[in-house]
Amino acid sequence: MTERFVRYEYLEQVRYGRVTGAVVEVLTGDPVSGSATPTGESVALREVTLLAPVVPGKILAVGRNYADHIAEMGMGTPTVPRLFFKPPSAVIGPGELIRHPVQSQQVEHEAELAVVIGRTARDVPAADALSRVFGYTCANDVTARDIQRADGQPSWAKAFDTFCPLGPWIVPGLDPAALEIMCTVNGQERQRSHTSLLLTSVAELIAHITAAVTLEPGDVILTGTPAGVGAIVPGDEVAVTISGIGTLLNRVGSGQ
Repeated sequence: MTERFVRYEYLEQVRYGRVTGAVVEVLTGDPVSGSATPTGESVALREVTLLAPVVPGKILAVGRNYADHIAEMGMGTPTVPRLFFKPPSAVIGPGELIRHPVQSQQVEHEAELAVVIGRTARDVPAADALSRVFGYTCANDVTARDIQRADGQPSWAKAFDTFCPLGPWIVPGLDPAALEIMCTVNGQERQRSHTSLLLTSVAELIAHITAAVTLEPGDVILTGTPAGVGAIVPGDEVAVTISGIGTLLNRVGSGQ
């Protein structure tokens, strides 16, 4: 049975657990750390509030990693991965509101596979890179597209609070090159693709990143979005679905 690891709130306490069917098996701590063990307690999944399944120290994201998205944006194909950072303060969990900031007139969704690092990685070759991964989750790399166009780089446009929904849980042991990815807005399909189409694979991304930056347990890599990105406005319901993982659902609300 596929393991699913969650971070959740129950009775005003934040805890970690492993989901089996409709039950959460309570763990002593964060499973990403490698030291969590079952407490012997359990709680019904329907009774907990799921939070972002990881609290990352840093989030690295790659742009222009699907050819069809590059084409729809009218941009050139990078010769090396085009990396940028998103702040951990942008992270929200399933069910939380994406706030549409007043500074932007064009906020867009970007469905992505997120990689959660489980072992410290520095100068790791691609052949060994996946051994450093704890598991995978869904991400929405929300972007203020007009701000991105105005300043010519992605970091600020993707850094707003609530612009990095993650969840609903982390699933270990998947093949990151064999997953279907989809995004719907208000039930209407916007994006559908497959991670086999990534221009730079997950293993190659980890190798490239760790040649310069040490990745630590809990760090997150966003692997890029396929074609079909589009505007989201207050009142919209955005769902990112990845095969083998599940669906990350968030509504859009007004920002400050």
